[in-house]
Amino acid sequence: MKRIFSVVLLMIFLFVSGTQDVSATEVEEQKEEKSEEEKWQERLDAIYSMPVQSNEIAGWPQGPGTYDDAAIIMEAGTGAILYAKNIDAQFYPASITKVLTALVALENGKFEDPVVFSHDCVAFLQPGDSSVGLKEGDEITLEQALYATLLASANEAAYAVGENVGKNAGHDYNWFIDEMNARCRELGGENSHFVNTNGLHDPDHFTCARDMALIGCELFSHPEFFEIVQTHQYEIPASDTCEQHVFQQKHKMLNPNSSQYYEYAVGGKTGFTSDALNTLITMADNGETQLVCVVLHSQSGYHYSDTRALFDYAYQNFVRTPVAGNETSEDVGEILEEEGGGYVMLPKGVEFADLEMELVPDDANDGKGTLNYTYQGNLVGTARAKLSDQYINAHKAKIHELDADADVRNGQDRGMAEKAVLIGLCVVWVAMVILFVRMILQRKRQKKHRRH
Repeated sequence: MKRIFSVVLLMIFLFVSGTQDVSATEVEEQKEEKSEEEKWQERLDAIYSMPVQSNEIAGWPQGPGTYDDAAIIMEAGTGAILYAKNIDAQFYPASITKVLTALVALENGKFEDPVVFSHDCVAFLQPGDSSVGLKEGDEITLEQALYATLLASANEAAYAVGENVGKNAGHDYNWFIDEMNARCRELGGENSHFVNTNGLHDPDHFTCARDMALIGCELFSHPEFFEIVQTHQYEIPASDTCEQHVFQQKHKMLNPNSSQYYEYAVGGKTGFTSDALNTLITMADNGETQLVCVVLHSQSGYHYSDTRALFDYAYQNFVRTPVAGNETSEDVGEILEEEGGGYVMLPKGVEFADLEMELVPDDANDGKGTLNYTYQGNLVGTARAKLSDQYINAHKAKIHELDADADVRNGQDRGMAEKAVLIGLCVVWVAMVILFVRMILQRKRQKKHRRH
């Protein structure tokens, strides 16, 4: 009996011990899981608390933190930067590359141009790459290819756009890539390098928030771009050269049926790769002010909410203020609103009188100039102006001095030219004399030879 009782006690002990071991294991696992969650939260907190350079400007409206490694808000008409977080740091753009592809295509091609899909247009595709299924030998129009590129983010369509626009211009795909890089530089982009038209990962394919915003601003001069990106669903109909393809807009802020819809959003492009993470470019227009927002290397689920927060910040804290009626400088005669610009993005709490103005007269001495307005060294707007008589009269001496210098330079140039002509004539005269002497000597030798 004692033996049975001992066995029972041993079994109970072992069971309890085992249960305790399991519980302890579960607790440790929970601690580890919690630890990973904590690490992730720490990562998010670190990104959110990264310095926002625009917040460091004295008197500037304080913008929100974001869960992106880089973010910018730029006003399209002036190029004024309203929000800046790490805007010149280089990151992979992923598919927002395609807005630059579209810009170069719109500037160098026509909607009705044929786009033929070569082997190269589809051969690079890997499983999981964004595509609408266009195949080698398919032929569509440039318009249809741009819809596939911008709405469906079709990588084969983006490649075909570059290849065919290049060929139609008498060049090739590489020429189109060169044009992308050149166009970015022309717009003021200094920290980008593009090696393809679709944004698929390449270590040498990178950009920054500022450069992408400049590209986005330029697209406001192309209404056909916005006609494309505001389309919710598009169909490439079946034809003798292509099967039917139907696809939808992927940018959720442009979809009224999405919870991410933003009422002022008018255009944009999404992007994602494992290296780039989420990237997003969005254009907004509230009827008065046009903005471009770019977020790069954004954590999953935050690129839309961050973009919304940045748009709200910009619209709530900056006022589009006309220069006419506010500029009181005696150097300015009249603001030429018809020549573009003519306004500033005035930060909340800042008066127009708080701005610094730089007057840059035209080189043509036409009595006009450009007014550049800055706040704490940051450009907030420009205006074209007719200069006052007072300014022109006060600077006549300088103008005459410049003209006199020009006359002197021209006189010097003429003197040098005359000297060059004289030297040239002397050289020709000497050459002719030498030639004449040689001819005489040659004739004498010939006569002497005949005598012998």
